[in-house]
Amino acid sequence: FVALPILGLAPSVRAADASAWDGDQHSAARLIAAASTAAHDARILRAGVEIRLAPGWKTYWRYPGDAGIPPAFDFSGSDNAKTVTVLWPAPQKIADSEGVTIGYKTNVVLPLHIVPLDESKPVVVRMKLDYAICERLCIPVQAKAALPLDGTSGANEAAVSAAEKRVPKLQAQHAAAPLSVGRAIVEAAAGPPRLLVDIAAPAGNPVTLFAEGPTPDWALPLPAPLKGAAGPGVQRFSIALDGLPAGATHKGAALRLTAVSDEQAIETVIRLD
Repeated sequence: FVALPILGLAPSVRAADASAWDGDQHSAARLIAAASTAAHDARILRAGVEIRLAPGWKTYWRYPGDAGIPPAFDFSGSDNAKTVTVLWPAPQKIADSEGVTIGYKTNVVLPLHIVPLDESKPVVVRMKLDYAICERLCIPVQAKAALPLDGTSGANEAAVSAAEKRVPKLQAQHAAAPLSVGRAIVEAAAGPPRLLVDIAAPAGNPVTLFAEGPTPDWALPLPAPLKGAAGPGVQRFSIALDGLPAGATHKGAALRLTAVSDEQAIETVIRLD
C-alpha cells in the first residue's frame, strides 16, 4: 500500500491511532487506524476492528458453521462515510462439544476499507458491533467505538496490514495457481444431492474448505474431505446440499468457496448446474 494522507481534519476532530477498548475480562473490541490507499480512482481509508479474547475463548467468522452467531456491524452513525467494507481473515475449524464451528481462537483484526462521501471533509467511523464469544458457555456481546481517520499511518499499521494479507484472495475457478478450485459437480446421493469439489494444492499441504450459500439463510454443512479420492496434488471434498431455505433449489445457485492451506487462502464463486 502507498500511504495517501488525504483528509484534513477540522480542529474539533482529531485523528488517533485507536479508539478506547469496549469490553470486559472475556473480550473487548476497538477500532484501529492505518494508512490510506487508492483503488479504481477512489481514495480508501484503512482501519480495523480489533477483537481481544481471553485465553480459551473464541469468536465467529461471517459464517459460523454448526452453531454460533456471526458478528453484526452497524456503521450507520459514521460521519462522511459512503461505504464501510469489512474484510474477513481466513478462519479455522473449531471442534468442541457443540459441534464444529468456524471462527477465531485468538485475538483477531478484521480490516475495514472506508470510502469517504467527500474526500475533502473529515471521516469519523462509528461502530456498533454485536458478536458472540464462547468458552464452555456462549455470551452475546455488544461493543461501541468511534475513531476519526485522516489516512496517515500509525502504531497499528502492521496489525492491519498483517490481517489484510490473511484475507482470502478472490480467484476464478480453474485458475493456474498453487491453490485453486477445480472441478465441481453435483451428483445424486442417498439423501440430499452432494457437491464434489476438487482443490489443487501443493503436495503435503492439508486444505480446509468452507462453503457458503448465496444468502445468509443457507445453512450448508461443512465440506468433508474424501481421502484418496483424487490424484496427486488434488484434494476432493463432499458437500451435502442440505440446509437450504424452504422452497430453494441448488440449481443455478452461486456458492462461495473459501479454501485455506498453510499461509494461502482463496475465495472462489461457483455456479451449480
